[in-house]
Amino acid sequence: MPTYLNPIAFIIPAFFTFLGLEYLIAIHKKKTTVFKYESSIANISIGIAERLLNLFITGSFYSLYYFLYEHFSLFRIPSHWWVWILLLLATDFVWYWYHRLGHEVNLFWGAHIVHHQSEEFNYTVSARITTLQALVRNVFWIVLPLIGFQPSMVVGILVVHGTYSFFTHTQLIGKLGWAEYIFITPSHHGVHHASNEKYLDKNYGDIFVFWDKLFGTFQVENEKPAYGLTHPLKRESFLWQHFHYYFELAEACRRSGSIWQSIKIIFGTPDRLDATIRPYLEKKLLLTKVAFKSSFRFKAYLNVQLITCLILLFIFTLFVNVLSASHQWFCITFILVTLINCGALLEQQKWVYNIEVGRLLILVAYISAIKESVWFFALSLTAILFVSTLESVKHYYFRFIYNREDLAV
Repeated sequence: MPTYLNPIAFIIPAFFTFLGLEYLIAIHKKKTTVFKYESSIANISIGIAERLLNLFITGSFYSLYYFLYEHFSLFRIPSHWWVWILLLLATDFVWYWYHRLGHEVNLFWGAHIVHHQSEEFNYTVSARITTLQALVRNVFWIVLPLIGFQPSMVVGILVVHGTYSFFTHTQLIGKLGWAEYIFITPSHHGVHHASNEKYLDKNYGDIFVFWDKLFGTFQVENEKPAYGLTHPLKRESFLWQHFHYYFELAEACRRSGSIWQSIKIIFGTPDRLDATIRPYLEKKLLLTKVAFKSSFRFKAYLNVQLITCLILLFIFTLFVNVLSASHQWFCITFILVTLINCGALLEQQKWVYNIEVGRLLILVAYISAIKESVWFFALSLTAILFVSTLESVKHYYFRFIYNREDLAV
């Protein structure tokens, strides 16, 4: 493989290979509730955004790890075979506390809550990680090069960590005998994703189970888990899923009446946040979600958009080292706008039509820049703006996508 290609791109087809196998096994076992179309689409959409933006975050943090290791590390730990075992244990220990604080501190929970919003538990949920969560997580890893572990080893172990945690997000693997006493298994991690009262704030470990046992947060699975949040979100909006909790914190701080109380809210525990704030904000900030049954035509249209994003993400990741700034900005903008569009489609929002028009304009601007043609841009812009204002086009769009015309008014 040429050195300018980024091998991380092949994580994408590997992910979907295992996801496809899980889906086929679920069908074979007639476990039809393992996958829910709308939820799985939302999970994958969030994962695409994280993979896209994390390309830049990971590189930046590796440079930071190297800088800290060179100038501020307490020790210079060699790369012997036993050091890899020590580093794996240290990484899992840091993970435990990063994960636990992610549940116990509102500021961090706002980044991590997205991972727990899904009411299904399958491999798509492993992708449900936001860029904010990835950012927080990388900050915690700083302790490892500061201790004296070599940055290249840290990054290598983090790949192992990420790979292992992917396989714990499934209902199709039962209890694993003796392994349940040593490792975090799908059964243990399913408990962590459950909203059953006895399962709340349990099983924070990623690979090893003994941290939870040591710090009193371990819980074995002994009743069927109900996955998701204690107060389910019930929204598929891409933007709202990402940022609703920070809006809730902002509203709670506004109501608190003092800076000190606001600080206590931000660094307080999630269970002390007023549960009525979210319904209030949804009513104030969001349009009404319309219940509908997804048609084959709707799913096909949505699938095409998601597949387009995945193809662009694969190409972008593979060639990120050689793509020009203009190509990078187009891919990032087009993918993110499309993901927002997918969320709006799942909620049957009227403003999705404006996103569709905006996405066409982004594509036209990009093609015009490549062709270096002002005339192409001017003519295409005029045609798009003219056609998009025609009521007949709006009616056709909403009838085709949602099988309804009232939104065109």
